Amino acid sequence: MSTPKTKICSSCEAAFSCGDISSENKCWCNDYPPIFNLSEGGDCLCPACFKEACEDKIDAYIETVTPKKALNNKAMLLPKTDNLIEGIDYYIENGNYVFKAWFHLKRGTCCGNNCRHCPY
Repeated sequence: MSTPKTKICSSCEAAFSCGDISSENKCWCNDYPPIFNLSEGGDCLCPACFKEACEDKIDAYIETVTPKKALNNKAMLLPKTDNLIEGIDYYIENGNYVFKAWFHLKRGTCCGNNCRHCPY
């Protein structure tokens, strides 16, 4: 069994816990899509800064996606997960879940329900 490390966020300098506890209990960052390369530099970010960095990177990618490009997008190739992350996969509006373009891209096809953020 491993012991998570206490790290300092390279962005906001907040202390946070980082690392796997066991093979079944992975680090919190494993809930996020694997969209960062280790070569991109910097040390770990705290959960809030990491989520913001993911949102920014995903939003920048989505801006490049056209309906034609959506059919062969990078999100479809990522490992499938049942974990949905508020702010990345969806947001809540008037008590309703509104799925974002990233959620639709991960699914890989249009569902035909005229979704607000459908990239197809």
